[in-house]
This record gives sequence, C-alpha cells and structure tokens, in this order.
Amino acid sequence: MNIFEALRESHDRQRTYAVALIQTHGESEQRAEAYQQLKDELHAHETAEERFFYVPLMKLDGGVDLSRHAISEHHEMDELMEQLDETEMSSPAWLATAKKLADKVHHHLKEEEQKFFQVAGKLLEDQQKETLAGKYIKEFNEQLGEA
Repeated sequence: MNIFEALRESHDRQRTYAVALIQTHGESEQRAEAYQQLKDELHAHETAEERFFYVPLMKLDGGVDLSRHAISEHHEMDELMEQLDETEMSSPAWLATAKKLADKVHHHLKEEEQKFFQVAGKLLEDQQKETLAGKYIKEFNEQLGEA
C-alpha cells in the first residue's frame, strides 16, 4: 500500500461521517455519535497526515505551498469543531456549523485527491510512498486509540 491509498481509506470514512452528521436532527444520540466519529477520524487523520505526508513534502521545494495550504485547512476544520464543542447540539447554530464543517471536509478531500496527490506523486519516490504509508497507518491507529 502507498501513502495515497492509505489516505484515501480515511477520506472515504470522513465523507461518510460528514454526510451522516448533517442528516441528524436535534440533540440526539445519533447526532452525538456521528459527530464523535467524524471528530475522532479527523483528529487521527490530520495528525498522522501532517507528520507523514505534509512534513516530508515540506522538505521539497515543490511541496511547501501545498503543504501549508492543506495544514491551514486542517486548522480551519479544527476551529469549526471547537465551535461545535461550545454550542448546544440542539441549537440551529450547531447544525449550521456542522454543515460548514462537512463542506470544508468535502472541499479539502477533493482538493487533496485531485490536486495535491498529483503533485506529491511526482515529488516522492515509490519506496518513500510505501514507507510513509506504514508510518501514517501506525500513527493514525495510535491517535485513534488516544481519541
């Protein structure tokens, strides 16, 4: 498995959780569970991806700008989750913020897969792609265990 395949597995889960989240209603167990799944997935993914995809890319001239952009989008998603944590789940504002988060997740994943992966694919060596995948998966699983 290479780093792109490993990242896509989490991307698929993120899409599923984001869609499930915005289909929930009021302060329900379903909403709380959907949000927690997305939050845990995003936390583990962002941490592992930054350490074992974006940091190695930042060491290469062609990877600096895309890495900075992606990490700033991670920060935006984190801020939206902080807003959700501070808002009552039954509030209309909560769902509005959840929709912003879902939109940001979908935008970010599309941009990574259609733009960043192509650039990174040219910058990283094949062996490095496989090595990074193993490190990413290990870190991702450790982060999920801590979540």
